[in-house]
Amino acid sequence: MDLMKIEELNKFLVDYPEWCVSIFMPTHRTGRDTEQDPIRFKNLIREAEQRLKDKGLRSPTVREMLNPAEALLLDSDFWNHQSDGLAVFITSDEIYTFRLPLSFNELVVIANRFHVKPLLPFFSFDGHFYILALSQKQLRLLEGTRYKVDEINVEDLPTSLGEALQFDQFEKHFQFHTSAPPTGEGERAGVFHGHDPSDEDKKKILRWFQRVDDELSKLLADEQSPLVMASVEYLHPLYREANSYQYLLDKAIIGNPDELKAEELHGKAWELVHPHIMKTLDKAITRYKQLSGTDKTTTDIREAVLAAHHGRVEALFVAIGEHIWGKSDPEGLNVDMREDPQPGDIDLLDLAAAHSIINRGMVFALEPDQVPDRSNLAAIFRY
Repeated sequence: MDLMKIEELNKFLVDYPEWCVSIFMPTHRTGRDTEQDPIRFKNLIREAEQRLKDKGLRSPTVREMLNPAEALLLDSDFWNHQSDGLAVFITSDEIYTFRLPLSFNELVVIANRFHVKPLLPFFSFDGHFYILALSQKQLRLLEGTRYKVDEINVEDLPTSLGEALQFDQFEKHFQFHTSAPPTGEGERAGVFHGHDPSDEDKKKILRWFQRVDDELSKLLADEQSPLVMASVEYLHPLYREANSYQYLLDKAIIGNPDELKAEELHGKAWELVHPHIMKTLDKAITRYKQLSGTDKTTTDIREAVLAAHHGRVEALFVAIGEHIWGKSDPEGLNVDMREDPQPGDIDLLDLAAAHSIINRGMVFALEPDQVPDRSNLAAIFRY
């Protein structure tokens, strides 16, 4: 899976002078259902085609616009390497495809901007994290949500300690012995027989970790999502010495990650990520309460939408399942709201969340009764 960056979300929030097509669908990694995914996608293309014609576009124009999507139907490699959900965005000039660990409902949206709401759980603070699984034999980087996880292409990362540093002799010195499946922080799933790494061996490992950190820093630039390390215990302090990613968790998965499938790593990582998220959420809510009644907080939709656009939102709490329709003109400092959506309207709650994420604010999607002041939205301002 290719990594979807936060900055990419920005180009999907602009208005286009033409119709845009947004397609979402669930996909399958393995099994017979993978054969049905192209068929489902073809049906969604047909739906998009008819709806574009209903908007007044001529058939040749529609066919030309959807040709890149049609070409995907013939790409067997594309369909054999899916995750849990597929998002496709199409204009007359470009097509963007994202395979994500999110199971979308089938949806086709035709509008003057792309529909990004289904993507927001992927970027919200409580729905996204990474796992860095390190061993002598391989390196794996996984991207997860609360429910799913998938591996990321890491072509630019050094993938093997032994391969990078010709570490065969070191590997013979250390034979990891599994006595029970690795569990979590503080629990030993196995023991090493042999000598502790020599100072020279540690220097070699540290050099490899520094190479890994250099590339990972580029890959995760401007990210704020937690990173969980998974490795045998003696590697943890060495990697932390090399690490420059601010959101590496203190706790880690102890044990040989080569013995764990992606789903098993996900379960163990979530046990560490969830308490971290809840602690961060509790701190954010406490801060909101402390600032409540000052000009550093608001529950006003108009004020929050404009502040999010201009990068003023430090933390945003949004009610799940609620919608407030309207239009926003941030340059004119104007936001119009309506109970029922009209053509061209967008969900202002989603717009505030998207701009907060792009501008590196924390976004928490909560049940309506958990949002501070029991509003549809609450925000803490940076200034």
